[in-house]
Amino acid sequence: MCSGRVDLEFILRAFANGQDGVFIGGCKLDECNYVTHGNYDALANTHIARKILEHIGLNPNRLRTEFMSGADGNLLAEYTDDFARQIKELGPLGKSEGMDADTVKFKLEAARKLVPYMRLAERERLRVPFKSKQTYTEFFESSEMNALFGDIFSDKLAVSQIMLLLKDNPLSTGDIAEKLGLNPSDVSRHMISSSRHGMVKYDTDSKCYQRVQ
Repeated sequence: MCSGRVDLEFILRAFANGQDGVFIGGCKLDECNYVTHGNYDALANTHIARKILEHIGLNPNRLRTEFMSGADGNLLAEYTDDFARQIKELGPLGKSEGMDADTVKFKLEAARKLVPYMRLAERERLRVPFKSKQTYTEFFESSEMNALFGDIFSDKLAVSQIMLLLKDNPLSTGDIAEKLGLNPSDVSRHMISSSRHGMVKYDTDSKCYQRVQ
């Protein structure tokens, strides 16, 4: 299977299912067997997924992508052995990051709900102009990219987490802020916007927001 078929959803789902690390192997860059150069899509998805992991508090080094030819069995063994050692040192998912299993699952579920949005953002705002490993690295590791990613992802993630919290019970602005570690004014801003979009409604009697089914 072409590494370009490895979607963001596949990566985040693997972590959500309890995998401590994810390794992706692809053909050498610029030696694609097809005209699509799907391995560059895999490289972009890796960079984006690593930023998502970092943004939700998980170590981005739990995800690695390496490129090699079908004859590089020795390299594959070297890469996977090194990655296995690294993941063993990090320990179970969330442990070295100071998160329990429920918190990890919650954050990953909220992030997974944003995959369709991130696909669109990648096409419109995160597209690298030239295909080379150096260009991709420089683009995704630049300070401008970090600021752009924060702008694109932060608010969407907060709203996604809020929607998950409201799935079970109505909550006040203060309750939401406390559970997610957010500023109450930011929560109010998200709730006003979500209310305008018909996602939540405010109950004046209980002074709580509830999700619109």
